[in-house]
Amino acid sequence: MEKETILIIDDDPDLARIVQLSLNREGYQTVVATSGLEGLQEAYRVQPNLVILDIMMPGMDGWEVCRRLVEMSNVPILMLTAKGTEADIVKGLQIGADDYLTKPFSVAELIARVQALLRRAGSPSRTDKSSILSIGNLTIDLGRRLVMRDGKPIDLTPTEFKLLECFVTHRDRVLPHRFLLTEVWGPEYIDETNYLKLYVRYLRRKLEENPSDPQLIVTEWGVGYRFCGT
Repeated sequence: MEKETILIIDDDPDLARIVQLSLNREGYQTVVATSGLEGLQEAYRVQPNLVILDIMMPGMDGWEVCRRLVEMSNVPILMLTAKGTEADIVKGLQIGADDYLTKPFSVAELIARVQALLRRAGSPSRTDKSSILSIGNLTIDLGRRLVMRDGKPIDLTPTEFKLLECFVTHRDRVLPHRFLLTEVWGPEYIDETNYLKLYVRYLRRKLEENPSDPQLIVTEWGVGYRFCGT
């Protein structure tokens, strides 16, 4: 089976080379771009399965590259950067990054996160693909990966859909934070509750009639969440 292609966008040639060699050893195909503009051009050319993106680059920085990548595709984005404050991490996730790894980092952790992102983006679902769920004005078609509200499609990122799929599969059950993180992000993310909170907020904004008073994705304080699907 042909391995996935990973695009590395980083203006530090030494670091980019280390990342490239590490990924090549794992069997991945890699392409390196040394600027934001070149990265966007390569993303359009090779249609990668995943992008590893630095933030601090001259000219077009990683924030802008991330925004443009999100506009042009659903490719998973792993930000790899020295900007590691909580505000930076939240900003990266808010503009569309799927994961965030701060420098310095271990190669083992990088590989684990790459594998988790690719698994999440491409793994076949365990749910019944013929399942279509209707809740009020909302229709969720798991087989076609389609969500509609009042007959109009709602654009969800792969991570948002994966989280919604997990909720739908286990609807009307209380799902602990760690269960959701493991199912959607992978066991490597079992303590990343900020990720979960952020993506629950995204789903509520897109699915709920009143996101500030959610009726679909209900918080079970101190435990997790419950999707009210009946």
